[in-house]
Amino acid sequence: MVKLFILLIIVLGAIAIAQVVRSYELSSKLNGRREEEIPNRDNKLNANLLLVFMLFMFASFIWMMAKYGWTGRGEAATQAGRDTDWLFNLNFVIIISVFFLTNFLLFFFAWKYVRKPGVKAYWFPHDNRLELAWTVTPAIVLAIIIILGLKSWSNQTSASSNEAVRIELFSKQFDWTVRMSGNDNQLGYFDYKLTNENNPLALMTTMSIQNAIDSMENSASGVKALEAKLNDRKLMFDPETHALMVKDLAGKERFLRMLYQMKANHNPKMDKRAYDDIVFSGGDTLYLCEGQEYEFNFRAKDVIHSAFFPHFRQQINTVPGMTTRMKFTPDVTTKEMKKKMNDENFNYVLMCNKICGSSHYKMKLMVVVLDKAAYKAWYNKVSYSGKDKDKLAASKVWKNTYALTKPADAPKPADGGTGSDSTAVALVPAADTTKK
Repeated sequence: MVKLFILLIIVLGAIAIAQVVRSYELSSKLNGRREEEIPNRDNKLNANLLLVFMLFMFASFIWMMAKYGWTGRGEAATQAGRDTDWLFNLNFVIIISVFFLTNFLLFFFAWKYVRKPGVKAYWFPHDNRLELAWTVTPAIVLAIIIILGLKSWSNQTSASSNEAVRIELFSKQFDWTVRMSGNDNQLGYFDYKLTNENNPLALMTTMSIQNAIDSMENSASGVKALEAKLNDRKLMFDPETHALMVKDLAGKERFLRMLYQMKANHNPKMDKRAYDDIVFSGGDTLYLCEGQEYEFNFRAKDVIHSAFFPHFRQQINTVPGMTTRMKFTPDVTTKEMKKKMNDENFNYVLMCNKICGSSHYKMKLMVVVLDKAAYKAWYNKVSYSGKDKDKLAASKVWKNTYALTKPADAPKPADGGTGSDSTAVALVPAADTTKK
């Protein structure tokens, strides 16, 4: 009923406007005035209304900037973020100044040079000096903005210092996985060809490479199984299915050759870089230390995501097939920011700022910044650097559980060594996988 009433008002309003226009046309005919002839009174009225509209527009803009302009995000929690805010404010000053100047001139000139009886407009077709002025001036201003922006971007994405803690953030629909470098402050190597359900980050170790080879050769859909089906005279396939199987076999054979090349070129001494990495499950919390520089490396598994730290003023795309990087040093703890924001429920957050699918809105990661003492206590709980099995079980280091959890039906590798199908390594706490 309410919708019908609103529709009725709109229709009646349109009819009323049409009637007013029609009445104006009839009055013009009765007065003997042609349609294109506008009375001076109407010109002056429109000129004055333009000034009123200009003042209303400026007042509305100032009110909206005062009320909504800063979005409630609070102060930046890094020095790089404060530099970004300064650059952002500089852009705002330039843009708003140009907005007020150009719109004032637009409306003021329309009011000042309203048509007057007996006054002919001055013909002004071209002026080289003016053309040069309004071409060179914006070019200089844009050059300053772009140069400062490139400098800021370079500072945030350049190589970090040796003291920086290396962290990898792995993005996929629809969560983030955190991998922190261990005591050696070096992230383990990775290769997408090693990705499987037990090694979703595709970390590279001697065992994970062998596991990928075993899986590709000996699994139910591996090279040997496909060869056996194609060579079995008791089995018959239609031409389309046979062609697909041959194509699948050729692709897996090429993939297997690449894995063997990887194995031949791999240095086992590099395994330790991966084994002490601290890996958190998807959707866990990222803990940072106040005053500590961090280098973040980003990877994506499926589509392009965008890592956005709103309170640190940092954002960068995460792209499948390549690693992107940025760095910053948080200098305001979560506890301190809660007081500054006057919000006990406040938390730093990492968000995906690129629409990546149906559940994009849920792709968030909580970020907690601790002081040095609290961070050290937390780090000691999740890291492991000794031989105590209980501490190893409680830690979140990336563990090789191959020797501990070997399925009874694991296929045997062709070279007679020990192996299994997708069970060589596991990205889970040892407490969940180790069998006593």
